[in-house]
Amino acid sequence: MGLNTRIIVHIMGLLLLCNGSFMLLAAFASGIYKDGATLDITLAAIVTMLFGVMAMFYTRGHKKEVKRREGYLVVTLGWLVMSLSGSLPYIFSGTIPTVTNAFFETISGYTTTGASILDDIESLPKGILLWRSLTHWIGGMGIIVLAIAILPLLGIGGMQLFAAEAPGPGGDKLHPRITDTAKRLWLIYVGYTAAETLLLKLAGMSFFDALNHSLATLSTGGFSTKNASVAFWNHEPLIQYIIILFMFLAGSNFVLSYFAFTGKVQRILKDEEFKYYTSFIVLFTIIVALVVLFKANVPVSDFHPMVWGEAESAFRHGLFQVIAVVTTTGFVTADFTGWTPFLTVFFFGIMFLGGSAGSTAGGIKVMRHLLIIKNGLLEFKRTLHTNAIIPVRYNSKTVTEHIVYNIIAFFVLYMLLFILGSLVLGFLGLDFVSAIGGSASSLGNVGPALGSLNPVSNYNSLPNAGKWWCAFLMLLGRLELFTVLILLTPYFWKKT
Repeated sequence: MGLNTRIIVHIMGLLLLCNGSFMLLAAFASGIYKDGATLDITLAAIVTMLFGVMAMFYTRGHKKEVKRREGYLVVTLGWLVMSLSGSLPYIFSGTIPTVTNAFFETISGYTTTGASILDDIESLPKGILLWRSLTHWIGGMGIIVLAIAILPLLGIGGMQLFAAEAPGPGGDKLHPRITDTAKRLWLIYVGYTAAETLLLKLAGMSFFDALNHSLATLSTGGFSTKNASVAFWNHEPLIQYIIILFMFLAGSNFVLSYFAFTGKVQRILKDEEFKYYTSFIVLFTIIVALVVLFKANVPVSDFHPMVWGEAESAFRHGLFQVIAVVTTTGFVTADFTGWTPFLTVFFFGIMFLGGSAGSTAGGIKVMRHLLIIKNGLLEFKRTLHTNAIIPVRYNSKTVTEHIVYNIIAFFVLYMLLFILGSLVLGFLGLDFVSAIGGSASSLGNVGPALGSLNPVSNYNSLPNAGKWWCAFLMLLGRLELFTVLILLTPYFWKKT
């Protein structure tokens, strides 16, 4: 049977309508602040929605059935269509006039990577800044929907946490209907965004800055309204602690938040991934804080130790940067690559950790690391007891061999893509440190990298080919590799 292209085009039309509606919100904000970009953003919204209406109109008689092959195309094409249409406000307003740069900034937003090509963020119109943050928020929300409703149905092992056979919290359906589950997690997502906005406003941020940073935090994106990112508020510890809290929540499984709100606290405390996720952050923070306090040569302008003392400043900066990198949010309070060579390597290493499965974070994910380590340790027992059946257990449940093999395949493929990504960036002229940093950061959706792509720099120095390559890596990482790569295989396109 051939592909049901009409349903694919119909869904793309629906996505364009949604995208255009969010653009109108940015245009509304632009009108309130009278920043001069209102007409341009409105025009971008009209063009986007017009294409959406046309696509839905011409496919209105579609067969309402999405099979596995159509599902793969819907997921990948959906992100590409959103990114292409989402670049229109930048192009129409002239804030990012070139297609390459506009697309890079947009896909970095939707994939919640947070890598930017902009040299002077604060000079942008308010409406464009809001649109930039909204691309993060839409992308983060989309990942939740993918995790719950789409990828499990496609049998994607990478995000199968919500599939029936998967171990862990995802095996417990919040509601029998997937759509109702999505609504509940959306409500938490929106609620967290509103709560952080309110707290940041009370802590001293302007409402506009508070809203934008909340949109970027809950999506683990990292776009800021300031050139210095969150370092702009280094003299305001409370603001940074609030962002730390919500980065932690965004990087944890959203299902656990649902359990917390329904009083099932024991479910959270017993969850293996959450325990290790928290333990890793605590351990890494202690290491970084101690090194920064006793070894790093950090300027006073970076630390503001006069606020609450040097020890608190070292702890706060260490905690902030650890959570920002582990959750792949990418906000920065200082250039962590300039602290010590040890910490540069350390932060490069934790770029591969990732947040929890079922969160908006990128990266490999804590759950995958746990299962790979557990399976590796069990290999010693299997070597000694060749006839024994020794399964991997997670949250006291047996993990099927299918899932273990899938995760091992994912990990191997992830590392190969990282190496390939580094080689391509090196071929395009980047030095070794910048190449491996850019590859790891793009594939893990982290944002800040190493070398010329360090936290206080941006990706504008990349050649155009490098920007398109990094954009491809961002998409691969965000959609869990298999979803995109399967489209590049010849047997995917063969008629069955």
